[in-house]
Amino acid sequence: MSSWKKAAKSNQKVHRERSQPAARQHLGLLEKKKDYKLRAKDRNEKEATLKLLRKRALNKNPDEFYHHMINSKLENGEHRELDKGEDLTLDQIKLMQTQDLKYIAMKRTVEANKIRRLQSKLHMTDVVNGTTNSHTFFVEDDQEAAQFDLAKRLDTHPDLIGRRTNRPRLADLEKLQLASVSEDNIATLNHERELSYRELMKRIDRERELTVVQKTIEIKRALKEKRALKPKLIRKGTSHQAPQYKFKYERKR
Repeated sequence: MSSWKKAAKSNQKVHRERSQPAARQHLGLLEKKKDYKLRAKDRNEKEATLKLLRKRALNKNPDEFYHHMINSKLENGEHRELDKGEDLTLDQIKLMQTQDLKYIAMKRTVEANKIRRLQSKLHMTDVVNGTTNSHTFFVEDDQEAAQFDLAKRLDTHPDLIGRRTNRPRLADLEKLQLASVSEDNIATLNHERELSYRELMKRIDRERELTVVQKTIEIKRALKEKRALKPKLIRKGTSHQAPQYKFKYERKR
């Protein structure tokens, strides 16, 4: 466009639309052409969207399945995406965000060593005594079976029959100085043993959580590497298990 046409266009008079007459003020503002254009454009877009949705509904296969059916839910009349984040505890998320992989591996090794020392100290005797077991004794006839005394056969005290470990014989019990052991000392020893078992269980849970965090960090680092084929997610990560991916074999050059 030449310069004189531009000048002529810029000098054109702006035609203003009339305002609402005073007698019609109670009806509100008078709609201008620019307002009508916006309203018409919005209406046409909505009608086109409804027409497309009707067409899709008519052409839809009732047996068709797509993952958005199970990955979304209806809340207050609106579709919302389900949370696909990994189901980790708050402590695990904080560790993943703030700590390094070497620190996690070091803490896991410390917990594993403490667990090993506690297990060697406690020997897990209560767990062994709580498991079921069978020991068969053979007798000659029914009369001997009726007179059978298990404590006498095992040569131990009747109160110690239920123990599978540390079941001393009567001769060994006579050598022990049980009179010097009071009931308070026995209660104190049992309380200390119970505390040790509680500490052992807590450390086992802690070591398991650290293992999940370490594996999750290692997997996320592996996913950041450039690969020709994208790994496939097999199982989503939880607070008890790291996410599992299937990596395609790539031949190294």
